[in-house]
Amino acid sequence: MRKAHELEAGEEDKAAFDSEHIRVPSDLLPEPGLLPHTAPEAPELAEEHLTPEFVPEKAGRATLSQSQLIALRFSKHRLAVASMLLLIVLYSLALFAEFAAPYTRNWNNVGMIYAPPQLPKWSLQHGLYTENVTREIDPITLKNYYLKTNDVVPLGFFVKGEPYKFWGLFPADRHLFGVRDAKTNGGTFFFLGADKYGRDIWSRVVYGARISLSIGVVSIISTFLLGAILGGISGYVGGRADTFIQRTIEVINSFPHLPLWLAFAAVLPSDWSPLQTYFAITLVLSLLSWTGLARVVRGKILSLREEDYAVAARLMGASHGRIIFRHLLPGFASHIIVSLSLSVP
Repeated sequence: MRKAHELEAGEEDKAAFDSEHIRVPSDLLPEPGLLPHTAPEAPELAEEHLTPEFVPEKAGRATLSQSQLIALRFSKHRLAVASMLLLIVLYSLALFAEFAAPYTRNWNNVGMIYAPPQLPKWSLQHGLYTENVTREIDPITLKNYYLKTNDVVPLGFFVKGEPYKFWGLFPADRHLFGVRDAKTNGGTFFFLGADKYGRDIWSRVVYGARISLSIGVVSIISTFLLGAILGGISGYVGGRADTFIQRTIEVINSFPHLPLWLAFAAVLPSDWSPLQTYFAITLVLSLLSWTGLARVVRGKILSLREEDYAVAARLMGASHGRIIFRHLLPGFASHIIVSLSLSVP
C-alpha cells in the first residue's frame, strides 16, 4: 500500500511538471546556442565627476601602495628621519670630498707640524676669520708649541685653493670653505689641526670617509645580490640546489671571519694600486657576508611560496624570477633591511 501511494504521488508531480511546461508558448523559447548579451551598459559619468576635484585629498590606507605605506610610517619616526638626514650629509661629503675639503689629500705645510685646531670666528670688522698661529721651540725642552698671533686669516665659502681633479676626471680649484685669497693673505686654516707631516686632518678625514662609507655601500649591494639570488633559488627550487647552497653556506661559516680577513689582507700584492686593493677588500667582505641573508631569504620563501598569491602568479605563467623578486621578496622586506644593516662592516 505504501509503495502504491508513493507511485501515485510521483505520477501526480510529473503530470503537474509537464502541464506547467506545456503552457509555455514555443515562440517565447530562446534560439538554440549562446544567449544574447543582456547586461545593462555602464552609466556615463558627468564631466564634473571626472575632474581631479572629485578625488578626496587624503586617501585612506587601503588605497596606498606598499612603498607609500613604508614612506608614511618612516616619516613618523623622528629618530629615523634624523638618522637619514645625517647619512645624506655624510655621504654628500664623501661624494664631493675634493670640493668639501679645504686642502687636497696630500697637501702639507712642514712649518705647521702638529698644529692645533683653528676654530672659525666672526666679527663685524673682519667677518668670518680665524687667528693665525706660529710655531715656537722651547729652548729648555726643545719641544714645539704654538702661539696665537694678532694676524687675522680671512675665511670664506667657495674660495679658490689648491687645484684638484674631481673624481680624477674634471680639473677644478674651488673649495667649499677655506682661506680667502690664500696666495695673497697667506696663513692656514686647520679646522681639526695638522698631523706629524703638516697635513690638514679635516681634509684627510673627508677623503677617508669616501673609502670607508663606499665600502659599506658596495659590500651591501653585493651581499644583497648574492643573498637574494642564492637564497631565493635555495628556498623556491629546493632539491639538490637547496642542498648544495646550504652546504656551501655551512662551509663558509665554519671559517672564523677575522683571521680570514687578516689572511686575505696579508696575501694582497703590495704593488697593487689603491683602486685594486679597494675592490679586492670589497669583494672579500661580500663573499663572507651573504650567508646570513641567504638563510633568511630561504626560510621566508619556504613559508611563502605556497601562498595563494604565489600560486596564482605561477598559474598565470609568471617566471620563477618574477615570482621571487616581485611577489615573495617584498613580503619580508623588513627582515632583509635588518639583515643588511647588521652586515655593514
